[in-house]
Amino acid sequence: MFEIRRATLADAQTAFDIRLLAIRSRCIGAYTTEQMMLWTRGAAEDGYDALIDKHFYLGCVDGEPVATGMLDLANNEIGALFVLPGFTGRGIGKQVLAYLEALARELGIEDVILDATLNAADFYRRCGYVGSEQAIYHSPSGLQLACIPMRKHLNSLR
Repeated sequence: MFEIRRATLADAQTAFDIRLLAIRSRCIGAYTTEQMMLWTRGAAEDGYDALIDKHFYLGCVDGEPVATGMLDLANNEIGALFVLPGFTGRGIGKQVLAYLEALARELGIEDVILDATLNAADFYRRCGYVGSEQAIYHSPSGLQLACIPMRKHLNSLR
């Protein structure tokens, strides 16, 4: 059974590990091995755990976390959408994204933005996001990665 629940501070390492494994398996070809290793270095305590204070969620299959997603209310931004490699292709990412969009709607947010990784831009387009111009994402750790800034208007979906 699939469910989505709010993450707690105790989930920070699990969320970090899901992110690490997803990046290292799904971003091959979109980014260099060196970029992926720099992107996933460190540990949850290096700042990733601070994200848990935001609207950070875990997608769980039979109680086990297999996906993450976050809604940053300060920027109306969806982020940290990652799915464990063994669970991709099952619609889990789409379900987490839909959950975050519904939450944004409930909170009165009309437009959400995100920075799609190069390998995920088509996924977001299939989910109604628009954007095609490549930009540079500047991570909190100082890493710079190519991305596609995207936007979606939520109120027109009902």
